[in-house]
Amino acid sequence: MKNITPPGTPAKRTLAVLDNSLPAPPGVEVAPSGRISGKVKAAIDAMVSGDCKNITPAAEKVGVARESLSRALNKPHIAEFMRQKVIRSLAMASARAGAVKQELLDSDNAMVRDRASSFVLGLAGIQPATTPSVNVNIEVKAGYVIDLSDEPRPAAAMRVVSPIAAPMIEHDAAE
Repeated sequence: MKNITPPGTPAKRTLAVLDNSLPAPPGVEVAPSGRISGKVKAAIDAMVSGDCKNITPAAEKVGVARESLSRALNKPHIAEFMRQKVIRSLAMASARAGAVKQELLDSDNAMVRDRASSFVLGLAGIQPATTPSVNVNIEVKAGYVIDLSDEPRPAAAMRVVSPIAAPMIEHDAAE
């Protein structure tokens, strides 16, 4: 028996295009689609887990050339895949790190307890100021300027800085 669709119903391939092209909700990143080989995925897993420190050992481990793996990692969809793997890995590690900080709050060492409690309080937004505040008074105006040089200067060579004219005090070098 033949499957008959009602008249005016779009073909399945047309509906599939609509499903794939729906816009992502705001704030949600969509990785560009593209094929990622199993060897590249295995190399990424080895690097994210820390088994391989860089591309060369990861390529050797999965059996691909270093240049091929490097070229693959430069592709946007593979770079996005690796970024998401790293974010997931760090999310798991942050849970463990939080547990360690909680254990350190019960440490026998007072300095360790202090640093752990300061860190936890800082995460909660309760922390002392990290930089001291400095008050600078910009309204400072110069008063009198005293010239202590040995060479005599005529009064006309002196420059008045203050808007208020102050009487000049004569200095006798003989005294």
